[in-house]
Amino acid sequence: MELREGQVAVVTGAASGVGLAMARRFAADGLTVVLADVEEGALEKAAAGLRADGAAVHARVVDVGRREEVVALADDTYDRFGAVHVLCNNAGVGSGAEGRMWEHEPNDWKWAFAVNVWGVFHGIQAFVPRMIAGGGPGHVVNTSSGDGGIAPLPTASVYAVTKAAVVTMTESLYAQLRAEHARVGASVLFPGPHMLRTGLWESHRNRPERYAKSRPRRTPYRSLGQWEAAMREAGEEVRFTPVEEVADFVAEGIAAGRFWLLPASEHSDRQIRARARSMLDRADPAYLESFILDRTERHP
Repeated sequence: MELREGQVAVVTGAASGVGLAMARRFAADGLTVVLADVEEGALEKAAAGLRADGAAVHARVVDVGRREEVVALADDTYDRFGAVHVLCNNAGVGSGAEGRMWEHEPNDWKWAFAVNVWGVFHGIQAFVPRMIAGGGPGHVVNTSSGDGGIAPLPTASVYAVTKAAVVTMTESLYAQLRAEHARVGASVLFPGPHMLRTGLWESHRNRPERYAKSRPRRTPYRSLGQWEAAMREAGEEVRFTPVEEVADFVAEGIAAGRFWLLPASEHSDRQIRARARSMLDRADPAYLESFILDRTERHP
């Protein structure tokens, strides 16, 4: 699908990070951009910045975990612009869960699923039927992660499970769109290949009261800066991928009609091969040994 002037792109989680970078890239290609985010102040700032650069922008505060708000976003967008050509279901959160899976609070799971999984489904259900009915070319990009989407991340099991679900949801969407002979394509995005400077690390600041924790955390939330400092102190190399590179990768992937928006990475390739080999061999998941050994040494 060729991105061109006059088209409309809707991006959730668009007030910062990858979402804002994608909106900027679409605007640079001449598209009208619709920004959706739960954080009103950051959303207004992002929209103002894009308008200052000459972009055609509409912004709306949306909690993607609430179906009615996503449907209202679709109604608003179609009322204003008459069509949607690109939909990026990008909003995501970290759950803030601590300890082992069996120690997690149910609300950690409920909140993460509400945004990371239901939010993607709400976007698909609110927009895709209208995109198909429009008869023109379109594309849906759902944001997953290598953490879960490629291989399990036991240290963040809630997040990883939601991102694994996004991959399967997008595979199913792709197959069903093809079966319908729709002119709408689908892709699953794995931002990277390195760490990203995004607001995901501080997503707890937008946690709704309906998913509040029932007990205080044992340890404070750790910011990206604190995590980076701890890694460097431990002698670990920390590399970051600029979000602008991710946005360019998405735009190029849409133009090429690629399903797997998965940047080249030997680390990812090793994980994919190891997991696939374990399944083909019907063997225990040896690719989890590094986690098991690390945790065993810390908690004998």
